[in-house]
Amino acid sequence: MESNDIWDAETARSYDTPGEGMFAPEVLDPTIDRLAELAEGGRALEFAVGTGRVGVPLAERGVPVTGIELSPDMIAQLRAKVDDSALPVFEGDMTTVRAPGEFHLAYLVFNTISNLLTQDQQVECFQNAARHLVSGGRFVIELWVPELRALPPGRKATVGVVDDGYILLDTYDTLNQHVVSHHFTFNESRRSRLDRTPHRYIWPSELDLMARLAGFELESRHADWQGGEFTADSPYHVSVYRLPVD
Repeated sequence: MESNDIWDAETARSYDTPGEGMFAPEVLDPTIDRLAELAEGGRALEFAVGTGRVGVPLAERGVPVTGIELSPDMIAQLRAKVDDSALPVFEGDMTTVRAPGEFHLAYLVFNTISNLLTQDQQVECFQNAARHLVSGGRFVIELWVPELRALPPGRKATVGVVDDGYILLDTYDTLNQHVVSHHFTFNESRRSRLDRTPHRYIWPSELDLMARLAGFELESRHADWQGGEFTADSPYHVSVYRLPVD
């Protein structure tokens, strides 16, 4: 599965769920609050800006936001919300594309660094973030913690979510640190739909080493955007990396 096959026009059209899921105010508002605080009045760069779930409300908060996005279909959905003057977007790979100017903050949310399927690509993502940032600039990553403790010997899958009309099943390749998320959606009929997304999972300690290779230091790590304590049982983390101040 290639990224453009996953983030196609059909996916882009159905991606937004206004007021629900990851678009719910209780999910989105703390994200915007924290990113606006970390930007400290400077410019922000969103890797994988998508349809603007975070970038648009952050820009409306008064933070100048620029985006990088691989999928032209996702960009088209964003453009239906705001024009280029409100949120400029540069199409291409977040490991290599260079947006003009310097930024105080770069960020990559909702597990998206795991869409890069090799360790080298993930390291390059950190390096590209560092290239964009001013002295003392920050790079923020929101990421899930691999659920390997839920895998007994001989079992290769975990059930992540069971909701009305939706089941998430993750299958693991522990040798290569790969996981494929299987998204089953269904209704009262006999038919269901399956969508799959591949990832390379990253342990927090490995993420920290990638950051160090790009010149960052870990500034903080919390279990959520509200600043909850990160523990061994936390399923997610929000990690803030910072470049040294010259």
